[in-house]
Amino acid sequence: MSVGAPLDREDYGPAARPLPFERGTDGPRVVLVGVDGTRTSLRAASYAAGLARRQGAGLVVVFVSSPAAFAGLAPGLDAGAVQRNHDELAADLREEFRRSAEELGLPITFLARRGDAYAELCAAADEHRADLVVVGSSEQAGHRLVGSVATRLVRRGRWPVVVVP
Repeated sequence: MSVGAPLDREDYGPAARPLPFERGTDGPRVVLVGVDGTRTSLRAASYAAGLARRQGAGLVVVFVSSPAAFAGLAPGLDAGAVQRNHDELAADLREEFRRSAEELGLPITFLARRGDAYAELCAAADEHRADLVVVGSSEQAGHRLVGSVATRLVRRGRWPVVVVP
């Protein structure tokens, strides 16, 4: 065979034969997105919804609020107020995502959880067998030193992670 000559099938050998095509197995089947109501998390949700729609995948939206974050902002705040705040924000987001899913014709599962965002996203990804995790980048300056949820998910290395700015 000379340089520049077209290759024949025999040039590849038996190991180079193409694999049979499998219909419907390319791309993610479950896309999980973490939201907390911030601007970057809502952009991540939009990205994840578009990706899930184009791929024909299901979308799992996980809203995580941290009771410690609320307590740090207002030390005198009672637990009942924190729970009501969590419930109201979760209900608003659930309704917003339900309407968007109807418009897009997208199967969606909405989960509302309280606790550490990293731990809750990992647990939800395992429970729903996520093929991809999408999160928004952190806008907090302190996360550059300590590490954000996105950084921790990437380091864990269990799922492909897309960080949306």
